[in-house]
Amino acid sequence: MQKFILTSEGKFKYGDVNLHKHLLVGDEMCIGGGFYEFDYVSGRLLLSGKSYDYGTPKWYFLDTLYLPEALQGFQILYEGIDVHDLVPAIKYY
Repeated sequence: MQKFILTSEGKFKYGDVNLHKHLLVGDEMCIGGGFYEFDYVSGRLLLSGKSYDYGTPKWYFLDTLYLPEALQGFQILYEGIDVHDLVPAIKYY
């Protein structure tokens, strides 16, 4: 399934995995997650739901959200809210 997580360091990670924990590497800690879907026609990444193990994404824990460079140019929405409205700063890695 197409799942995403937020790490405690502010990294946004996503992939086609069975469990959200499969997106974690080493000693990374998850602060919530959910599901994603690309809408290539409108240039959006649509995020929704919550992780069974980690709960809803805790955007309010983050000062900076680090997004993969491949997502540059996409409008990213969580439950219809632009992530720019949820996190003070966004950087790409």
